[in-house]
Amino acid sequence: MDPDKTNDIGTPISDARAANRARFGLELEFVQALANPFYLHSLAQQNILEQPAFINFLEYLLYFKEKDYARFIHYPHALHHLELLQHAQFRSQMKKDEYLREFLHQKQFDHWRTWREPSSINTSNPEPGPSDDADPAHSKPAL
Repeated sequence: MDPDKTNDIGTPISDARAANRARFGLELEFVQALANPFYLHSLAQQNILEQPAFINFLEYLLYFKEKDYARFIHYPHALHHLELLQHAQFRSQMKKDEYLREFLHQKQFDHWRTWREPSSINTSNPEPGPSDDADPAHSKPAL
């Protein structure tokens, strides 16, 4: 691609792509921060969740729920909390109720504590475990 090419508004294409990549990175980082109930509570305590511009920004960020963008999310609770933040009742409750923060934190912890990789859960044909002799790499050496 010719680096001297420009887009419709006269900005070099490479600069526009770099700016888009940087903006996406910042938005991704922010959305992932929403997975933290303590961060949500902090935003609420600072009255940020009441600002119309911020509420519009949260609505804009819903594009992360689309498959092409959701694949970049490392903390799935971020998308759940982003959805909850779309509701005024949740935003106001987050400000005045520390119990809700603790509830979200406990639910998140319980999920992470008990979650298993779906591909490793196969009840019809369990894979051999470390103590099974079926896999020579896991067998004990003879003494």
